[in-house]
Amino acid sequence: MPVWKWALLLVVSLILAVLMSSIAQEVFMDIDRLWVQWTFGVVSFIAMIGFYALFVKWFEKHKAMDIPLRRFAQDTAKGLGVGFGFFVSVVLIMMLLGLYRIGGIVTDKPMHILSAFFLFLLVGTGEEIMFRGVLFRWIDEKWGYVTALIISSLLFGFIHFFQSNASWWSSLAIAIEAGLLLGSAYKYSGSLWFPIGIHWAWNFTQGNIFGFEVSGQDAGVSLLKSTVNGPDWLTGGAFGAEASVIPVLLGLILLAWYIWKIHRLHDGTI
Repeated sequence: MPVWKWALLLVVSLILAVLMSSIAQEVFMDIDRLWVQWTFGVVSFIAMIGFYALFVKWFEKHKAMDIPLRRFAQDTAKGLGVGFGFFVSVVLIMMLLGLYRIGGIVTDKPMHILSAFFLFLLVGTGEEIMFRGVLFRWIDEKWGYVTALIISSLLFGFIHFFQSNASWWSSLAIAIEAGLLLGSAYKYSGSLWFPIGIHWAWNFTQGNIFGFEVSGQDAGVSLLKSTVNGPDWLTGGAFGAEASVIPVLLGLILLAWYIWKIHRLHDGTI
């Protein structure tokens, strides 16, 4: 395929993915009844995955190999575990440094916390379809893993530059700790379910368990009442923990682990 045609199809794919994800999230937020929100969240998740499968079949003339139903539960659960464990580790380090203190537990709004869980399912699914299922995979197939990892990570960080309280550092931090990690997790697993699970738990854990802003946005009710004190380069400041140097360093460690596993999986050819 000529490069111009490939690039045009890539842009069209990304635009469609953005529209699909944005509409689903906007409708979700406009629904008042919680049980309707949850139902809409699950239906929208299924619809986004179905649309992605149809899009691949239509444009690429083959089956979408990165959403195997037989691996949905296993890979998603692993991803949820990695995303949850990652931010638990971030907070534990902050607690040891005296940056984060727990002041109590919120018990009166569990259903609103559950709604955030479904919302971040949509956020994680939409962004992973865009940045890993389309952008990373297409570039990987054409120019290789390293190029795909760098470009998709930088663009992933760039879109977060337009969030509230964002800066060049917060965007770079997200590109390093999340973009590189999620791209490598996708390459290693060969499954979208794995990075979707990481992304989903990552956002929910930092926002609705520990009470940080998620990419500069208020995540709503959190399970824990907390106070965060310290320099922005350690706490992340108003943008949230993602702008802290702590998850950047942890992300690089986990990235190195996945790169090593990818090289072993491919006999050192990547």
